[in-house]
Amino acid sequence: MGRLFWKFFLFVWLAQLAGALGSGLFFWFERERLNTHIAAGQPPLFRPPFVADGRYRPPPPAHGPPPHGFRLPPIPVLLGGLLASLMCAGGLAWYIAKPIRQLRGAFVAAAGGDLEVRIGERMGKRRDELSDLGHDFDRMSSHLCALMDGQRRLLHDVSHELRSPLARLHAAIGLARQQPARLEDTLQRIEREGERMNRLVGELLTLSRLEAGVVAPLELLDLDELIGDLVEDARFEAASRGVTVNYENHPNFQVRANGELLHRAVENVLRNALRFSPLGGVVTLVVASLPGNRCRITIEDQGPGVPSADLENIFTPFFRGVSEGDGYGLGLAIARRVLTSINGNVVAENRPEGGLRVVLEMPAELA
Repeated sequence: MGRLFWKFFLFVWLAQLAGALGSGLFFWFERERLNTHIAAGQPPLFRPPFVADGRYRPPPPAHGPPPHGFRLPPIPVLLGGLLASLMCAGGLAWYIAKPIRQLRGAFVAAAGGDLEVRIGERMGKRRDELSDLGHDFDRMSSHLCALMDGQRRLLHDVSHELRSPLARLHAAIGLARQQPARLEDTLQRIEREGERMNRLVGELLTLSRLEAGVVAPLELLDLDELIGDLVEDARFEAASRGVTVNYENHPNFQVRANGELLHRAVENVLRNALRFSPLGGVVTLVVASLPGNRCRITIEDQGPGVPSADLENIFTPFFRGVSEGDGYGLGLAIARRVLTSINGNVVAENRPEGGLRVVLEMPAELA
């Protein structure tokens, strides 16, 4: 048994013992006072019986004269009371100390790196604060385990993504040494790979800031102006592939957010729609109002869509599924974290007629 058990045990037992002794002494003194009054022919301290003439008449003794002096209870009675108090104190101390020992063992295991330990089921049918603490520990362990797995997966994915441009850089440098006549082409290749790495590192830093909760100061933005600039750029890029970008914006909203991050979030979704649209396809962007001072931005394309099982995974960093392209799978992950930081959300669904629909919701006010 641990120290806490013995502390609870001694405290409860001494409290019971003190209570029993105090009650026994109180009744013993009261009995002695009563006996003394009766032996002296004085009226007792409670409910004095009077006869008709107003004088006190002590009741006749029913079993001889009242006893005098202090008489101990029988030894078996004392031993029984002592044993009962010991058992009660021990049971209560064990009931309280056992889950605390289990919690301590779980914390020691977690500190040693074992985040798979769970103690909620070992609490049995308890329905008290200690049981709640055990279930809270299980939820904390699950959350920490998910975070650690996410960090390991992120580190693996980052290493994998950086390896490819680095390998191409080394190959370009070797080619420049072997074929000096093609130096200009090689330098262009090195420049492109450097830009790819710079873009990847920038997206990783943005994602890291968002996951850490480090967001730049918010400002009141004109949503129509922000999306209008994005649509203009998108139409310029889509013209070469014959893709049409339709923009419908009825109300004029103002959104409190960081302008750079919100611009990047909507741009990432819009660029994905352009990337996967077929030649001559149509990308539609619609801004509409929602109840409760909120707005919805819907972006639809006519591309191949996403398998139903991957509709949630596409918001995971570095997830690209079967898609093709030169992206890193960070755009939608950044978009979701940006929207979450302003009490919004982003979801994706396949359109019945084909293509993907991405819906962004956020708090907004009518200008």
